[in-house]
Amino acid sequence: MKKKLEKSGAQTLVDSLAKAGTEVVFGYPGGQILDVFNCFPEAPFQFVLGRHEQGCVHMADGYARATGRPGVIVVTSGPGATNTITGLATANMDGVPLVCITGQVPMEQIGTDAFQEADMNGICRAVTKHSFLLQSADEIPEIVAEAFFIATHGKPGPVVIDIPKNVQRGLTTAEYPERVSLRAYHPESTVTATQMSRLAKLINEAKRPVIYAGGGVIASGAAKDVAKLARRAQIPVATTLMGLGSFPETDPLSLRLAGMHGTAAANYAINSADLILALGARFSDRVTGKLAAYAKKAKIVHVDCDPASIGKNVHVHLGLVADVKDVLTTVASRVKPATHDEWLAQIAEWKQKRPMGYKQMHPGVIMPQRVIESIDRASNGEAILATDVGQHQMWSAQYFRHSHSRHFLTSGGMGTMGFGIPAAIGAAFGKPDHKVVAICGDGGAQMTFEEIVVAVEHKLPVTFVVINNGCLGMVRQWQELFYSKRYSGSILTVKGRLANERLEQDLAYDYLPDLVKLAAAHGAEAYRVIDPAKLDATIKKAIRSEKTTFVEVIVEPRANVYPMQPGGQGVEGMIFE
Repeated sequence: MKKKLEKSGAQTLVDSLAKAGTEVVFGYPGGQILDVFNCFPEAPFQFVLGRHEQGCVHMADGYARATGRPGVIVVTSGPGATNTITGLATANMDGVPLVCITGQVPMEQIGTDAFQEADMNGICRAVTKHSFLLQSADEIPEIVAEAFFIATHGKPGPVVIDIPKNVQRGLTTAEYPERVSLRAYHPESTVTATQMSRLAKLINEAKRPVIYAGGGVIASGAAKDVAKLARRAQIPVATTLMGLGSFPETDPLSLRLAGMHGTAAANYAINSADLILALGARFSDRVTGKLAAYAKKAKIVHVDCDPASIGKNVHVHLGLVADVKDVLTTVASRVKPATHDEWLAQIAEWKQKRPMGYKQMHPGVIMPQRVIESIDRASNGEAILATDVGQHQMWSAQYFRHSHSRHFLTSGGMGTMGFGIPAAIGAAFGKPDHKVVAICGDGGAQMTFEEIVVAVEHKLPVTFVVINNGCLGMVRQWQELFYSKRYSGSILTVKGRLANERLEQDLAYDYLPDLVKLAAAHGAEAYRVIDPAKLDATIKKAIRSEKTTFVEVIVEPRANVYPMQPGGQGVEGMIFE
């Protein structure tokens, strides 16, 4: 009988990652993870060196959102590990599958305040699905397999594996398991025939139905099933921010985005509906507004794989803990073809009376909404968009034609500034045949700007677009509307910051820092656009380039995101200008 060869824990970890199907690892080295990094040169997957651990996690996140496969991160202990927390929290809120490997001091030093020791098992408990602290090299293959299983089954999410230095150096003959069986984790759920009959009855009897599609539709691969149901039963479809792309916005049944900055038609339809079929959504406060007034005329059906989401924020008449695709596939044959002409006529009237649009505020000044329209035209609506957080995020949601799942990557629940640049890079690694565009504000871009060099280094044809309004736009908008125009801490230009009160008629910018020079210093082709007449040509040139490109567009600083339903208010409180 041939004796099994012993391998180090570090090599076993790398082999296990490969067995789990890992294609790309994003990370940053350090003392307590060097044994693992020492195995990377011969690993069968690609390693991508980020420039900050938070950026590494956002890259893995963008990769996972764009591909549907779990993103993988490897970093060192202490600050290397703690720098991942924001990225892990971002993925956890939005249900993104990640496996994060963190180095740790040797087991005998844990609890001694050793150099770069941090209790990751405790720190990340609130921002991950699960975390492991390895205690033996023999555990590595099984725990890696379990980590990938947990990250991808049920509601997806991040899982952390903390691996002490001595475990990396320990020897083992343990092999990757052929199957995973977790005694305490069985997320698979099925619905009963009675529930399916009740669901079909509610759909067939509804006069004013609305499908409310969230990120769970995309996670379950159910976009085509949603479209099939919507067209068969003539049901209009509204989406959450995370659900954009789950139903083509070019379809007449599309209501587009619902919620705080959603369309009037979407919010009015939800307010007047007699049935809301919520698919893979969690009824965020950014969608519901005033809970006591939300969809009071409707029976609500909530389908979600996460049992904790059912009934958490709104009362539901039928809650189904199951995969969205499974439910739609099962109920499809029971739903009768239907028409809702009167309902659709009412919706068409709302669309006509309150269309999405904006007004030019000053001659010769680029409106930020026009930048998104230009990107849409230049990419023919086919680009994968990765956005940062703020006004530009909402304009990206409103003025781009979202027609494909996994083409709109954004931090929804956590609202993480700095997400856009690294997420776009991760998406480009996962989808090399697709054009990827990062859309950022001048605030968020400066948080992770250093990652642009990663795109240059790997010759990724990513286009980074910064909409520069010289301020933290969404903060400034709230200060204008709700804080008596006291622009405290929100003005990024020096001239505006010195005044620190009003942003009235001065449209001059002092370009600090000079983002175009900074991008060029990182190796990107960089452009600045101030003249509206040059916008389309510059955007088209950048998007069609095979090189890493950067475009800074100087835009109207006083433009606001409308429509807006202020937090805690109902649809009657929507502001349109």
